Amino acid sequence: MYTILGAGGVIANELAKELVKNGKQVRLVSRSPQAIAGITDLVAADITDAAQTRRAVAGATVVFLTAGLKYDHKLWAVAWPRIMSNVIEACKAEGAKLIFFDNVYSYGLVNGPMTENTPYKPVSKKGKIRAAIATQLMEEVKAGNITATIARAADFYGPGADKTGFLNLLIIDKFKKNSSAMWLGKDNVTHSYTFTPDAGKGLYLLSQDDSSWNQVWHLPTANPAPDGKGYMEMIARQMGVKPKYMKLNRFLIAVSGLFDSTIRELGEMLYQSNYPYIFDSSKFEKHFQVKPTSYEEGVKLTLQYE
Repeated sequence: MYTILGAGGVIANELAKELVKNGKQVRLVSRSPQAIAGITDLVAADITDAAQTRRAVAGATVVFLTAGLKYDHKLWAVAWPRIMSNVIEACKAEGAKLIFFDNVYSYGLVNGPMTENTPYKPVSKKGKIRAAIATQLMEEVKAGNITATIARAADFYGPGADKTGFLNLLIIDKFKKNSSAMWLGKDNVTHSYTFTPDAGKGLYLLSQDDSSWNQVWHLPTANPAPDGKGYMEMIARQMGVKPKYMKLNRFLIAVSGLFDSTIRELGEMLYQSNYPYIFDSSKFEKHFQVKPTSYEEGVKLTLQYE
């Protein structure tokens, strides 16, 4: 039994498809889970509640924690530690293995490529929260209390990422509406993006490899990555439009944040867009002998889906 906590998100959906394709029994868990092809085991649960989390994990062999929360550091500060503790305890009670799908906020501003050995030096409130829960999980691993893996992705884009992917939201959707696209921060620094189907397949591969447990992995992500201008030109060319865009700097984000709390929360993460953001997945690529989807191909497949 493979249980996905946080079902319904784009990464969870890609993972679910991969599990079904390979004949696995899957349970989808969220506050209001929706059936997808080949999966009928749906459990409605709030994983900030310990009893509901335990019920959701009952009978699981492998648990994937792919949950996403509203982009609000105050909510994260309360909910994420609770979720991680509940999931750890439920997996320990069931003897289930755990894969935590994580981002790179815990690393902070990194000079050079981000690797699995990059130390945690968060420079944001959200980054400090992510570093704390990742450390909590690996301390349980070191103590021999749980078998678990942290799988990280860069910012992501891809089919169905129209609510969470910056490339989808700020470029593709804008060009589709004949509007100017937007780019966060400087447009002349490289920025890695993980293609969502690659992330889903990567999570599946990790769950099938006994030698992959109890460590951190970076999910397959193409390198070298374009800079902001490069993404604009690539996407505009494939869509047959002019690469018109504006840059969102700190001032514009602050002003927009007066009216939109999500945009306001982006302010502390702007360092990710003003300095090179290089996500290195060579460890995964070598171990599993996989090649990440190129950005040209990833954009093409995303546009076909859209």
